[in-house]
Amino acid sequence: MDEPDTAAILPGDVLTARDEETHDSGDQKHEAKVASTGFLRPPFRFTCPVSVEPVLFLSMFSLALQAPLSTQYLWDRISEDLGYNGSKRSGCSNGSVPPDPLQTEVEILTAHWNLYISLGGFSVGLFVVPLLGSWSDLAGRRPVLILPNIGLALQAVVYLVVMYLKLPVGYFLVGRLLSGLSGDFNAILAGCFAYVADTSDRKSRTIRVAILEACLGLSGMLASIIGGQWRRAQGYINPFWLVLATNLASALYAYLFVRDSVVPDPSAKLLTSHHYKAIWHLFSTGGSTSDAGGTFHRCKLWLYMLCFFLVVTVHFGSRELYVLFELSSPLCWGSALIGYGSAAQNLAYLSSLLGLKIMQRCLEDSWVALVGLASNVIGLVVFSVADTTQLMFTGYGLCFLFMAATPVLRSKLSKLVGQSEQGALFASVACVESLCSLVGSGLFNSLYPATLHFMKGFPFLFAAIILFIPAGIIG
Repeated sequence: MDEPDTAAILPGDVLTARDEETHDSGDQKHEAKVASTGFLRPPFRFTCPVSVEPVLFLSMFSLALQAPLSTQYLWDRISEDLGYNGSKRSGCSNGSVPPDPLQTEVEILTAHWNLYISLGGFSVGLFVVPLLGSWSDLAGRRPVLILPNIGLALQAVVYLVVMYLKLPVGYFLVGRLLSGLSGDFNAILAGCFAYVADTSDRKSRTIRVAILEACLGLSGMLASIIGGQWRRAQGYINPFWLVLATNLASALYAYLFVRDSVVPDPSAKLLTSHHYKAIWHLFSTGGSTSDAGGTFHRCKLWLYMLCFFLVVTVHFGSRELYVLFELSSPLCWGSALIGYGSAAQNLAYLSSLLGLKIMQRCLEDSWVALVGLASNVIGLVVFSVADTTQLMFTGYGLCFLFMAATPVLRSKLSKLVGQSEQGALFASVACVESLCSLVGSGLFNSLYPATLHFMKGFPFLFAAIILFIPAGIIG
């Protein structure tokens, strides 16, 4: 029967009640569809917005707390196994004391085990992170925030078992592989940045990404302050209990409070080659938004990714050398000064966030990135010639905007792809970031000893020269 005929026969209140029943039925079907996705809806809802910054803060805190502690534990265990009772020398003897061959062996074995553990996590994550990132475009962001935190918690459990039972340090690799299979910290990075891209408009996206990056620096600074003091006071086990608790708290927060930014598809499958094809399509064609721009759009995507690779490689590579540069002559810093230097470096995350917010009022994002790169270049040049404590801290001061470039690059990459491709994009960015860590560490740690005989600070000068490439591309 037609609607006009129905309206003529039924009274108005009956027709209204029937419409409400139909609307309620539709809502119930929608609720049933969403409920079928399992744990994708949080049990609690808040009127105020709840975002993913605490997830990234807690996850980064646990990672920054356990990374140096696990290296120190490897050093102590290997020293104990080899019967070495000495400690690391500061490097300020200027060659007057010959190196202890046993200490050299401990250093080599510790470096090798660190390399094996890092490569184990990286090789597994290289396949898992793109899978999870692309899957989150269909299944929602919340699983990608929860599962990797559970994997990191399992890694902490394995480390604790090794410490309690004095098992061989090779079992650390088992924990790292478990974390890699669940996506590791890179999957959390991808999920958080994709979530922010989903929930922000194009104008506010850069500052929202910068806030996430500031969370990385602030949590890293807090963990570095707590970790060393706590280890000296109580050993390794209690700090690793905090690592476990922090990862579980991050997973619990994401499960209880974070609302999904993507409408979940209950039929989305995780183990399928479709997710790898989606990433391949993204970079081979430029994504779903490339129709208007064509080849130029795809080139911009690749060029911005190249800029990101170079900038982050310089960040990771130069960071590896700061402590080594400060320990050796002519600076010969102690642990207190090294701590102040690390704090100054991490404070640059907050100063970069503040500077970015101010500069956005009068400058385009590209100019903000160029100012950040200029700050980084000037600071690195000062580091390359630093031979006094005052000059070294001057370099840290001049780098106060060095983190302004990476949020801009992430934001520009995000704006080049469609809303349904943010997970695939940021999963790729996270994998590139992990590759930057390996390349930067290998390159700069090889360059430093090779150039000691003619210029000790040459790696910093080399890093400054590299940054002219992304500056030219962005300009």
